[in-house]
Amino acid sequence: MDDRTLTDLLGRFGLSEKEIDTYLTLLEYGEAKASTVADAAGVSKRYVYSASESLADRGFVEVHDHAVPTTVRANPPEEVIERLRSDADAIRPGLEERYSRAEREAEQFEVVKSRVTVIKRIRSLLEGADAELTLSIPAKHLATVRDALAAALDRDVLVLLVVTDVEDVDGVRDALGDTEGADRMDLETIASVVRTWGEAMPTMLTVDSARGLVAPPELLRRSDSDRQAIVFAQAQLAPVIVGAFMGNYWPATDEVARAEPAPLPVEYDDFRQVVFQATLHLRAGRTIRATVAGRRIDEEAEPVEVTGRVRSVKQAMVEPTNNEFPVENSLTVETEDGAVSVGGRGAFVEDVEAEFTRLETE
Repeated sequence: MDDRTLTDLLGRFGLSEKEIDTYLTLLEYGEAKASTVADAAGVSKRYVYSASESLADRGFVEVHDHAVPTTVRANPPEEVIERLRSDADAIRPGLEERYSRAEREAEQFEVVKSRVTVIKRIRSLLEGADAELTLSIPAKHLATVRDALAAALDRDVLVLLVVTDVEDVDGVRDALGDTEGADRMDLETIASVVRTWGEAMPTMLTVDSARGLVAPPELLRRSDSDRQAIVFAQAQLAPVIVGAFMGNYWPATDEVARAEPAPLPVEYDDFRQVVFQATLHLRAGRTIRATVAGRRIDEEAEPVEVTGRVRSVKQAMVEPTNNEFPVENSLTVETEDGAVSVGGRGAFVEDVEAEFTRLETE
């Protein structure tokens, strides 16, 4: 390798031209006095001291200042390369996280004009759900996403589904068998809760409170519609859509099916799933305990663990509802120090904001 190429490559690691000259000179000598390096590299003795300290900080050389006169020794190239490789591996996660964040930000919104593409986007988003999803969809299109819904439920995703343009549960069951050759499916196998509405409403989908889709009713009802849908990937917007879904549309619909509670013990990051499961178990007459890892909702926001019997829940996911405002989901846990109210991410009226919860029988 010629000197020019070697100099260019070392420059990519942030070394200045004089630092490179100093380092290459040291490689030739192995170990030398500052004055010797200065003469060979064509730089001042003072600069050699300065450059050597900088090179030492990055692992290229060692400065022996305990000796008189001070000498500088080049570290073996394999040690230098191993350190550079280790540094590159160390910064990889941070670089990749920022790169993927930039990709996500660049793809925050997508305008979709085709009904076929809307259905494809819905299926794709459903397949990527990890914790929870909310979906409203016309009955005529339910069969096209039923398998993706069932797969999400099998992954322990909380699935809150509104089927629109349908009058009753029989209409939903009919819609599930619309696909050629498809067998009828029990509603409890495609969603945690299924509700119906005879009216049209926007097709709304949120996944893990981070991504989703909104389409006007006409886009999925008519093939010749000139309306457009929006696919988004923005954590600030998704909770707003969830709030509109649960606060404005969900109460106007009729519950027609709900899944059975999951066998205990269970552990969830998603707090709506925690409240849903706790509600079903309490209504089945079971005594359950919760262990909650989270933070207190006060100025200090100290980490806390809450353990005790679940005394009550507040929720609006299943009938009868008992929430005081649309997005309220909370547990009241009896601890040794008294009752503690627990809410999910963004909680503001409860005592504790949950980050992780375990439910088990007492």
